[in-house]
Amino acid sequence: MKNTLLFSFLPPASVLERALSQFKATISAKELSVEEMLDQVHKIQPAAIVVVPRQKITAEVIKALPDSVKIIATSSVGFDHLDIAAAKERGILLSNTPDVLTECTADLGMMLLLNACRRGREYLSIMQEGWRKTYSQTDMLGLQVSGRTLGILGMGRIGRALADRARGFGMKIIYCNNKRLPPELEKDAVYFKNFHDMLPHCQIISLNAPNTPETKGIMNSKSFSLLPKNAVLVNVARGTLVDEDALIKALESGHLFAAGLDVFCHEPDYNLRLRDFPNVFLTPHMGSATVETRSAMGHRALDNVTAALEGQRPGDFLY
Repeated sequence: MKNTLLFSFLPPASVLERALSQFKATISAKELSVEEMLDQVHKIQPAAIVVVPRQKITAEVIKALPDSVKIIATSSVGFDHLDIAAAKERGILLSNTPDVLTECTADLGMMLLLNACRRGREYLSIMQEGWRKTYSQTDMLGLQVSGRTLGILGMGRIGRALADRARGFGMKIIYCNNKRLPPELEKDAVYFKNFHDMLPHCQIISLNAPNTPETKGIMNSKSFSLLPKNAVLVNVARGTLVDEDALIKALESGHLFAAGLDVFCHEPDYNLRLRDFPNVFLTPHMGSATVETRSAMGHRALDNVTAALEGQRPGDFLY
């Protein structure tokens, strides 16, 4: 007999097909609110629920779940939205999908870096308005990426993948991490133990660190002031790493040349003041948004559900 499964959002086609064939699956045609999800859970009494980060699985939500639920699998690397302690107390397993979005997010980080340096948003606006005027040798000049120094905060998988891409553009790599990497991972990058010591050397600074008490708001007024003039900020990590008021001041003063941002302090209701800067290239938190990566995330979540219901505990489980 097939186990009952609730997919609380619409997954990519291959994941949908597998879920329907392997489980007695209820698939939502849209991303459910937590309240809608709980209503469905009590109707179908699933053994497993697959969720996404916007669905906050708090202690109150976990308390409200029926005893049928054995596992909650999030189709994401991040798991800040899951109350691990509450789930453990209820005996409900939790899993995430690490390692599947490294290359995809690094690709987007490089896209943001290039568009911020080469005024991509402004060039696009010119073309959308019809162009129709010539530009002189000193108009609309961007920054040459090749040969620049890229500082990376957080040299984990995504940070290292971004560094590899930047090397292809002839960039010099420096980094700050909670510990120095072994030589085979560090390659030619130069290590800085102290973040503020690294900033004066960063012509471009990329944030690739997780949100922790130590990194929250790490790009503040002092940090921006330590960057060289005409530096560029790139953030594909977490919006909370940046003090957005300080960022706006750095843009207004001209100290920052540009920024490329995929994440914001408040999503989706991001600070619209950032939209007003033509030198800020913006994307709506799409680091993992390719067919390949979202499919891999969904299949990984189903792998975890299968393992849990068979009594196994693979490495993706959070406790």
